[in-house]
Amino acid sequence: MKTTLKTERLNLRPISENDIESIFDLQSLEQTSKFNTSKSPSDINETKINVEKWIAENNKENTKHFTFAIELIDEEKFIGLIGLHLGKEHYKNAEVWFQFDYRFWNKGYATESLRKIIDFGFETLKLHRIEAGCAVDNIGSFSVLEKVGMLREAHTRQLLPLKSGWSDNYGYAMLSSDERK
Repeated sequence: MKTTLKTERLNLRPISENDIESIFDLQSLEQTSKFNTSKSPSDINETKINVEKWIAENNKENTKHFTFAIELIDEEKFIGLIGLHLGKEHYKNAEVWFQFDYRFWNKGYATESLRKIIDFGFETLKLHRIEAGCAVDNIGSFSVLEKVGMLREAHTRQLLPLKSGWSDNYGYAMLSSDERK
């Protein structure tokens, strides 16, 4: 399912082979990888393998893992990634995740793209529940989750294997019936 989502300032489009270098650069940034549970890519080939998997998944007839590149519309500049991973069909749930180049933090881009993904999940995919998790020290991420109306439902001890060691995780969720902000 080829889906492109647009907001006022952003284009969320399926990632392509042209994004490999940008994604490698993004995931190699110390600031981006600090709270990332997957390790930084050791070389661009590792990124290429991951991107090819994401592209194959995006191209499936019945997509279960949507991965989007986020671009500034005005500059056609890659600034990050956002994804939506569907759970078991019967549960009508999904988990959302995002990564942004730190040079584009605190400009509302994460909030804007997360709102769009949530709308896509509830309105287009007819989901019942969308979840997200983040390290308890990742103030930027949990602030974004709360800004869009997600509720903190859990505090799980030492769930996340980060570079700095095991981190506790905050679990967030939103239901289709919840008020979106």
